Amino acid sequence: MADVRPLPGIRYAPGTDLAAVVTPPYDVISPEAQARYYQRSPENIIRLELGRDEPGDDELDNRYTRAATTFADWRLNGVLQSDVPALYLYEQRFTAPGVDGGERTRLSLLARVRIEPWEAGVVLPHERTLSKPKSDRLKLARATAATLSPIMALYDDPRGELAKAFTKSLKRAPDAEFTDESGETHRLWIMRDAALIERVARFFRDRQLYIADGHHRYETALAYREELRETRRELPLEDAANFTLMALAAIEDPGLVVLPTHRIVRGVAQERLAEFQRDLAGYFEVTPLGAEGALDAREMTHALAAASEGGQRVAFALLMADGARLLRLTDAGRAAMDERIGGSEGFGDAGTSAAWRALDVAVLHELVLAQGLSVSEQAIRAGEHVTYTRDAQAALDAVSSGADGAQLAFLLNPTPPAAIRDVARAGDRMPQKSTYFYPKLITGLLINPLW
Repeated sequence: MADVRPLPGIRYAPGTDLAAVVTPPYDVISPEAQARYYQRSPENIIRLELGRDEPGDDELDNRYTRAATTFADWRLNGVLQSDVPALYLYEQRFTAPGVDGGERTRLSLLARVRIEPWEAGVVLPHERTLSKPKSDRLKLARATAATLSPIMALYDDPRGELAKAFTKSLKRAPDAEFTDESGETHRLWIMRDAALIERVARFFRDRQLYIADGHHRYETALAYREELRETRRELPLEDAANFTLMALAAIEDPGLVVLPTHRIVRGVAQERLAEFQRDLAGYFEVTPLGAEGALDAREMTHALAAASEGGQRVAFALLMADGARLLRLTDAGRAAMDERIGGSEGFGDAGTSAAWRALDVAVLHELVLAQGLSVSEQAIRAGEHVTYTRDAQAALDAVSSGADGAQLAFLLNPTPPAAIRDVARAGDRMPQKSTYFYPKLITGLLINPLW
């Protein structure tokens, strides 16, 4: 199914201090971080990935046109150089926040992947996207004609077939290595062996890919290709615009870390809160976790993980001003999920799969937010009532102090990577903020030209 190819990658010249020129992807860069990257080096990738708006910007002079000019200058002057076509192995060594087990290693294959519409069933999404980020990325693609940061996608490899194919490459010294500002180590190997490239291509011909991180960038690649088809009238199948840059990781990789995103709730009527607490017993086993003032976020997350019984049971923790409770879904709760799917007041569409209904975050949104608290999907998408944090202690502190009107919070377990695959295969989309893959892929290590 998936068409995976080598690419003539564009990289910083040998000898470049890579730690000084790379950044995280655009969507996690704060204004403060953007300013820091500008100051770090005149050749930092921030000038392409997320340039600054300036007073007086217009159609002829703006951050997109400046990115294009800078990109061309860097290639002309040797700051960036092109490789002969190759596949790339990308290793990240890191310690995940809130995850036990010390240092972890995640391995990805950086390659060109032929873009297909969602309905083709080759590359599958697991979440919905917003229009504004897609517009921004499309303007940048038009200006630079390049993929500046990779999309993260998952694939099935239960027997470790592809990992075995890379064993020889990983035994030699990497072609690039550096440690970034977060203390994470990045290593890159270039693979040009024709037999290995063909072996990789054969492996992916029988597989689907599941977008883990980068839905907006994938839809941008589709839109960019369609624009070229219209303007050129004909786009050869081998044209670079038919492909995008992906970092492909095995679902079975033990270094694949998904962090939970917790919910903080505000602005719910007090009478609704009282009714909601009584209603919980109809769908959940409710177990006290501790009284206010005696709560420890780390202990709570451990108790929450144990309550899921190895991921076999839906569970989350409810934080309120008077203490915390552990909620575990009962048979009655599962039946209620089945009954609610497709209702106008819920989050799930008619015919939503069993894989979707089994998600912790789906149960939370359906039975607790929508039914229990009368918080609609539209309100959440509009930024009302619910905010998000990956810091369990921050959620606990917000409720304890009532900061910004916080009334209660829900701590969640991380969504298993296999659940992302199963939901995507079923054609469903998860509620927003269901997954956060850690760490993010670095931007600036490899650029994919679209010419």
